[in-house]
Parts: sequence; structure tokens; C-alpha cells
Amino acid sequence: MAKCSVHVLVKYERLLSTYRPILHPVCVYLRGTCHLHTQAQSNSGLPRIALDYSFVPYHNRFHIQKRNLFRTRKNKDGADEDVHCHTMEDIAERIRSQKVDKIIVMVGAGISTPSGLPDFRTPGTGLYDNVDKYNVASAMDIFDLSYFVKDPRPFFAVAKELWPGKYRPNPIHYFVRLLHEKGVLMKMYTQNIDGFERAAGIPAKMLVEAHGSFASATCTTCGRTYEPRDIEDDILNERIPHCRGHDLAGLGRVQHHCSGIIKPDIVFFGEALPRSFYKYLADFPKSNLLIVMGTSLEVEPFASIAECVTRGTPRLLLNRRTVGTFHLKLSNDVVMEGDLLESIEKLVTAIGWSKDFEELMHRCQKKEPTRE
Repeated sequence: MAKCSVHVLVKYERLLSTYRPILHPVCVYLRGTCHLHTQAQSNSGLPRIALDYSFVPYHNRFHIQKRNLFRTRKNKDGADEDVHCHTMEDIAERIRSQKVDKIIVMVGAGISTPSGLPDFRTPGTGLYDNVDKYNVASAMDIFDLSYFVKDPRPFFAVAKELWPGKYRPNPIHYFVRLLHEKGVLMKMYTQNIDGFERAAGIPAKMLVEAHGSFASATCTTCGRTYEPRDIEDDILNERIPHCRGHDLAGLGRVQHHCSGIIKPDIVFFGEALPRSFYKYLADFPKSNLLIVMGTSLEVEPFASIAECVTRGTPRLLLNRRTVGTFHLKLSNDVVMEGDLLESIEKLVTAIGWSKDFEELMHRCQKKEPTRE
């Protein structure tokens, strides 16, 4: 197919309220295959979306989406389920009465700030301020793969601050762990790279780390994989970790010499998302409750998968402000604005899990102290 560029003018709120079951699976497909991105507003004042592609693959995942365009929520007996959720109490009642057993949680950086982790952009305290001395033209360059190859120092300055052990998980992370211990967590999809989910005791098999993590690292030259402990000392002492080569023959000595830079398996701009991310195609249609916390729902393609639950599936947003299509107040969408810790406390109380939650937090307080 010849390379072409198509500009589509869409007024979201009007279309999504009527055609949400059709439009969003199509948009997710286009974002994943055509590099869809939002441009500046057009002269008409409407948001402009550009589809710039040279080839649109015939992909099975689109057909998976298409099969769910008009699927409604089913109960455990296979019949259409008439769900009415208008408040947080309605959501809590469904959890308490065991009407939901496949909860998917989507989270962003907002759930980590109560742990004391600095955000990226706050003047004076933001992580991006730590790299001013490197004269980075744009803060976004820190996570740009081509810039990393030229100068990895800004990234490793941020990596030192984010390295697991300096900060600890907070009650929001432990709430997700409690969902797992209660047997109702289906999967947790996270944009975060801080590793708090693992530190909170959520099993790796329950996590989809859409933007990678520090749980593994890879040489950018030869592809050799490393454990976090292999590069921790270098990162904490502000040294660039380099590959130490391979013992290809198993002779106890290096057979293949390499001095490439070892990069934690964080997804940079210019890199593909991990294959595990695309499990959403199978996970979301099965879910009977979606909880979204601490995210702006602006970074694609992560943001769009919030639309991939079946029609009628309740969605709960816990956030400082309303984001994404939650603005449209669609059926079975519930929004709790405000402080996340307070919202979690209210939700746990409404479900009736306060005692269990306190016991879980008490067990977690016995963990080793954080790294200074």
C-alpha cells in the first residue's frame, strides 16, 4: 500500500456518546497499527487526528475487538446481566456480594506520589530538574532511545532516584494486593516504572508493566540480559553500567567481549511496548469491573484500552480530576474525584474490608527499612 496521510476531524464527545462500542475498538486498532497521534487543533477548532501509515496489517486482534463491539455483560449463568452502577456504594456492593470476580486495575503515576516519589515536572523538586547540569534540550530526551545512545547520563541520573528501595509502596498499592488476596484481581495494568507494585507483593504474573520496569536489564549492543543486582551498584554510584561479555562455551571465562551500555528494561520513545501489553485484547472483554487510578489517560496506546471492556461493564475512576471518556458520564461509569488515599479508604470501608486492610498494612510494616 502506498504511503498516505489521512486527516480525520472528530468531535469526540458527540461521537463517543453514541458510537462508543464501535469507535473505540477501531481507534485502538488504528493507534496500534497506523501510529495515530493527536495534532494541534485545526482551523475549525476541532481536534485533528493524523493517520500516517505505509502499511496497515491484517491483524487478528482487530477481529477480536470486532467480536466484542455489541457484546453485553453476561452473568455467571451466561444470561445478559442488567447492571446499574451510579455511585461508589454501588460498586462496593457488587464487590462485597461477590458479583465481580475479574477486576482489572489500570494505574498511572498518581498512585506513587503519596509514597514521596517526586514527579517529573514540578519546578525545583521534579526529577527532570536533576538533569539540568547535562544541558538536555528537552526533558523528553531522557527517555528517547536515540538520545540515550548519544548520552546516557541524564537517564541514569533519573534512574538513581527511581531505583527500587529508596521509597516504599503506599496504601493504594496494598489495596490492589488485597484485591489479589481476596481472589478478585484479574490483572493490574500499570504505566509506572517505579516497581512499587512488585514491592507491595503483587505477583509478577498479575502485572502488565506497559512501560517496562527495573526488574531486568539488557545490553544495548549484544542483547545479554542482566538482573537488577548486576547493575545496582553502578547506578547508585552514578556510574554507567557496561556489559561484561559472554561465556558462550560455558568454560568459566569470557569468550565474547562486549562493552555496550546496559539499559534497564524501561520502554523508551522509539521502542515497542512489551508483548504482554497486548494481553488486554483477551483480558478486558472478560473483566466485570475496571478500576482506573492516578492517570491522566493521555498517553497512548495505554489510554485507549480503558474503552475495551464490554458494554455495560462498570468502570470506577479514582483520580484528582475526571479524565478521558469519564467526562461523558456514560452508563455504569462512576467517578470519585479528590485525594486518592482518602478515596481508597472510603472504598475499603464501603466494601467492608477495613479490618483485613489494616492487618495487611500491619504485616507490610514489618518489612526491611528503605534504602537511604
